[in-house]
Amino acid sequence: MSAEHPNEMDEAERDAFLGAGGTGVLSLSTASGESPYSVPVSYGYDRSTGTFYFRLAADADSEKGELDDRPATFVTYDRPADRWQSVVAEGRLEPTEKDSIALETLEGLGNVDIQYVDIFDQPLETVSFEFYRFVPERIGARREARTRP
Repeated sequence: MSAEHPNEMDEAERDAFLGAGGTGVLSLSTASGESPYSVPVSYGYDRSTGTFYFRLAADADSEKGELDDRPATFVTYDRPADRWQSVVAEGRLEPTEKDSIALETLEGLGNVDIQYVDIFDQPLETVSFEFYRFVPERIGARREARTRP
């Protein structure tokens, strides 16, 4: 994939920006007419497959609701070297315990670095987590355009 416009990153630039992981915002689809459910998350990124991994809190009473095969959008951004950059990915969440993806997930998790950020109002040892995989159906990577000399 080569960049078509000066502010689009090519695949190598995008992968370098994403690194092996970081933080961003995951937005989950909701019922028609409702705003999406958005939550800050840590991610891992396997550049060899273009796959994201998320460690999400699992709670039966969670506002997130059912996550399996749920349409989602993930956004991460930063300003390295004084130039804004962002990646927006769209796809569906897949639980990593599915037999059809379990082996791929184990291999992929070996290539990522998911940061553990504590945003919970209870001790982490009391929070249950599940891993989800996110293979984007569409992904865009942009950087701030240099329009001034």
